[in-house]
Amino acid sequence: MSVVVVDYGSGNLRSAAKALERAARERGLTSPILVSGEAEAVLQAERIVLPGVGAFADCKAGLAALPGMIEALNEAVIRRGRPFLGICVGMQLMAERGLEHGKHPGLGWIEGQVEALQPGNPALKVPHMGWNELEPTDAGLRHPVLAGLTAGSHAYFVHSYHFRPRYPEHLLATVDYGQALAAAVGRDNLVGTQFHPEKSQATGLRLLGNFLEWRP
Repeated sequence: MSVVVVDYGSGNLRSAAKALERAARERGLTSPILVSGEAEAVLQAERIVLPGVGAFADCKAGLAALPGMIEALNEAVIRRGRPFLGICVGMQLMAERGLEHGKHPGLGWIEGQVEALQPGNPALKVPHMGWNELEPTDAGLRHPVLAGLTAGSHAYFVHSYHFRPRYPEHLLATVDYGQALAAAVGRDNLVGTQFHPEKSQATGLRLLGNFLEWRP
């Protein structure tokens, strides 16, 4: 079972790959974890992970700069139904659009848009940075990738924008930062986390292990 972490010049790729390798070992899996920016590697992968750090538009441009990558992602993930995990901006890119420094199209896989954080409380700074508690939704409590993650599970966040999904059934977990924000979203074979599993210790390793065993 091959897993490809997409390398498009964004995110701490080695950290994500090492966390996946550890999660695989802990589950007794022999999944090879490949970091690659090649469209062909994505087409051949059985599972795909898209990290992301920085501005929405820059990350989308980084993907578009890799020959055939967006086409390969659409083929592997949407048409072939391969399990997909988006992390931080990688999750946000699943949206229809991002509103960071203008309006920019996303991959359009999950209806909704990415908006600026506006906590409404001057004591809450932007970016939202550090540990916070997850609150799984009813859909999240039933989702195999969030199995074992309960209300109060701690995860590590760093973000200034948040994904607002159009349909509540696509919201798998929230985090409270002046308002309930999307901490995890998903549908079908897609799942994404606003937090960083690779930095979230036991919570992150459990989620990554669940993803590696997930058969949507």
